Amino acid sequence: MSTHTSHTNSPEITAALKKLDDSLSGDLITPDDSRYDSARTVWNGMIDVYPCAVIRVGSDSDIDVVLEAARDTGLPLAIRGGGHNVAGHVTVEGGLALDLCQLRAVEVDPERRLVSVAAGATLSDVDHATAPHQLAIPMGVISATGIAGLTLGGGVGWLTRSCGLSLDNLESARIFTASGEHLTASAGENPDLFWGVRGGGGNFGVVSSFTFHARSLSSPVLAGNFFYQPAHWRDALTSFEHWTQSLPDEMTPIISILVLPPEFGMGDDPWMVVGFAWASEDQASGLELIQQLREIAPPDGEDVHLTDWIGWQSSLDGVFPKGSRGYWKNVSFSRMDREVVDVLADIASEVTWHGTGIDIHCLGGAFSRIAEDDTAFPNRSARFWLNIYGFWTDPAEDERLTAFARKAHARMHPFAEQGQYVNFLGAEDGHDMTHAARQAYGQRTYDRLKELKNRYDPQNLFRLNHNIVPDPS
Repeated sequence: MSTHTSHTNSPEITAALKKLDDSLSGDLITPDDSRYDSARTVWNGMIDVYPCAVIRVGSDSDIDVVLEAARDTGLPLAIRGGGHNVAGHVTVEGGLALDLCQLRAVEVDPERRLVSVAAGATLSDVDHATAPHQLAIPMGVISATGIAGLTLGGGVGWLTRSCGLSLDNLESARIFTASGEHLTASAGENPDLFWGVRGGGGNFGVVSSFTFHARSLSSPVLAGNFFYQPAHWRDALTSFEHWTQSLPDEMTPIISILVLPPEFGMGDDPWMVVGFAWASEDQASGLELIQQLREIAPPDGEDVHLTDWIGWQSSLDGVFPKGSRGYWKNVSFSRMDREVVDVLADIASEVTWHGTGIDIHCLGGAFSRIAEDDTAFPNRSARFWLNIYGFWTDPAEDERLTAFARKAHARMHPFAEQGQYVNFLGAEDGHDMTHAARQAYGQRTYDRLKELKNRYDPQNLFRLNHNIVPDPS
């Protein structure tokens, strides 16, 4: 039972919660419930807030009831899928947290390669459903991540170059709007809304389910890591840039620089890890590409093997356990010449403690062949996307390690291209939500998203996100 007493419900709020509870098939969890502290907790341990109630919906019909309560009470509303959002938008102080975690069904149609996913499902849920059919949906790299937030913002992972983002593989979405409409967004139905939800986050409603087009992915998958000690980082980055110039779509590499957790057995020194996944049955060609990198940038250690997809997708879970304290920044860029390599190496040289790291996602391929205006994702031309992230546990380190992320971001800013990836934006960026959203999407995309916001959520009920602010009514 929580002892937090920063807000007291008025009789009107109490009555509304009672009405809500009576109408739910799911669970209404309030501060006097023994489950409350567990229910209010999200992945980012820096987000420590106390909702008026956490509502674990038991069916799609519960979503209508919660939206009605939010409209009637005026309480701020947060929407939670997997709860992995680093900015903490999935919960709210003194408001209603609509939690979809019990809606996790995944249905696979292997003949048509269509996968229907309920909004509370995680990447793990989806992988376990699709892998037996030799199918996969492009998703992220941490299996506990919720599919909803990931897809609505983008979805960068080990299949980005071969298959695009998660949102690029979305066929349709079922959306509950602020006015109580139930809409299907697809290329054939409400195509304007379909454009907006693919990158525009949760600004337009509660997405209750997604239908994806799955890709064939045979098992086992050729994947692995090259490990480099600090003395070799500059040369490895330069060689990596050369290697990626002519990569086929089937190869997706991601560079990580961090002190690995103890369970990885790599000691207390920082490592550059060049990870890669080869999305093709032609394993000989994949091995040849890997050998090319091995020759031009000999690693200090390596682990290259055939692996099952589920195991590979969950291999980094230990880096980001629930309760980690996270603050993230990101930059898209295309240059990796000597000047940029020197900056990246200097930033990485400060990663001498467990708790922060940087990732460099290599883009191009299928990701880059989606037209800029086809979705609301902010940038298709960048060759690389840098994520500067935290996963520490000690609150005393908050100031020092968030300062590191801000400093690293500032160092890379001169090389930045347009847009930021909203799934890699931390809490601080949301304090001025309008400014953050304009920066993330760019003015042209922001204006188009704002037209949709005016139409589908003119009162800004769905404002706990990187918010597209509607015009005053």
